[in-house]
Amino acid sequence: MTSKVPTFIIAEAGVNHNGSVEIGLQLIDAAASAGADAVKFQTFKAGQLVTKHADKASYQKDTTDPGESQYDMIRRLELTAQDHERLINHCRQRGISFLSTPFDSESLQLLTTHFGLDTIKVSSGDLTNAPFLLEIARSAQHVILSTGMATLGEIESALGVLALGFTASADASPSPHAFEQAYASPHGQQMLQERVMVLHCTTEYPAPLDEVNLRAMETLAQAFGLRIGYSDHTPGIVIPIAAVARGASIIEKHFTLDQSLPGPDHRASLEPAELNDMVQAIRNVERCLGDGIKRPTPSELKNRTAARKSLVAAKAIKRGEPLELACKRPGNGLSPLRYWELQHSVALRDYAKDEPIDG
Repeated sequence: MTSKVPTFIIAEAGVNHNGSVEIGLQLIDAAASAGADAVKFQTFKAGQLVTKHADKASYQKDTTDPGESQYDMIRRLELTAQDHERLINHCRQRGISFLSTPFDSESLQLLTTHFGLDTIKVSSGDLTNAPFLLEIARSAQHVILSTGMATLGEIESALGVLALGFTASADASPSPHAFEQAYASPHGQQMLQERVMVLHCTTEYPAPLDEVNLRAMETLAQAFGLRIGYSDHTPGIVIPIAAVARGASIIEKHFTLDQSLPGPDHRASLEPAELNDMVQAIRNVERCLGDGIKRPTPSELKNRTAARKSLVAAKAIKRGEPLELACKRPGNGLSPLRYWELQHSVALRDYAKDEPIDG
C-alpha cells in the first residue's frame, strides 16, 4: 500500500463576493494564504438559470430578504467576463487554481472556450440536467460531480451521460439507450476513471450533522470505482477532517471574509482563520494516515527496551532449582512470549533476584 495522495482542497468562494470583484480578489488572497489548492466561484446568467417567479430555497429565505425572488437575488451576484478575467489572473499571481461552477451553456463556454478551463465542477442541482451534463462532457477534460439530493440510480444515469459525452462525436444525437450503453462500455468506464471525480454532499445550509452520512462515500466508491470526495455544508471544520480520514480525495468547503455579511451563503461558510485551521488539520490527518503497513516506527524503536519486559528470576535461584519467573522491564532479555516454554525448567546456574534469564 502506498501513501495517500494529498487531498485536493477547494475553498468555495461561490457567491460570497456579493457581486463585487474586489471582494472576490480578497477571497482569493484568503484561500491562497490558507493553503487551499483551488478557489471556486460560480458562473451564471440569471435569466438562463431561473425564471423570474422562482421561489428561494428555505435557507436563502433565512439569510436574505424572504420577499425577494430567487432571480432578483442571483442577478445581483453575477460576475462579468471581465470580472472573471481579473479573478483568474489574480489566482495565477497567488499560485492557486481557479475553478468555477457554470449553471448555463453560455457560462460553460465562457469558462472552457474563452478562458480555457479544463476542469468543471458540476453542482448537485444539475446532476439530473442531462442536456447540460452532455455539453459539459463535450467541453471539459475533467469533471467534479457533486451528488447532493441524489440516489445511486440518478448518479449512475449522470455518469452515463458524461460517458456518452466523452466517447461519442459531438454531433451525435443520443438514442434512448445511448447513456446506458456508454456507461457499460469499457471505453466509457475508462473515460470516467480518468476524467470524473464524485463528491458526496448534503444539500442543506448548514447541513444537519445527523444527515451527513460520511459512510456514503464508501458506498459511492464501491458502486462506481471512481475517485471520491466530499463537499461540506456543515458548521465548523470537524466533518471535512473526518471525511479525509475516511478516504476523501477532494474536500470542498464554503468560506467567506465575514459570516455577518449579507447574502445567502455567508452564515454557512468558514471565515479565513477557520479555513486556515481546516487546511492545516487536513494536512496533519494526511501525515497520520501513513501507508497502512503495521511495523515499529523509527521513533518507537528507541522505546522498545524501556517499555517492554523480559523474563527475570522472581527470586534468588540456585543451580538445579526450578526456575521461578517474573516479567519485568527492561525488554533487553528473553521475551515473555517464552514464559510457558521455560516455566518448568531448572536453573542451569545461580541467579540473583531480577537477573535476566539466559536463552
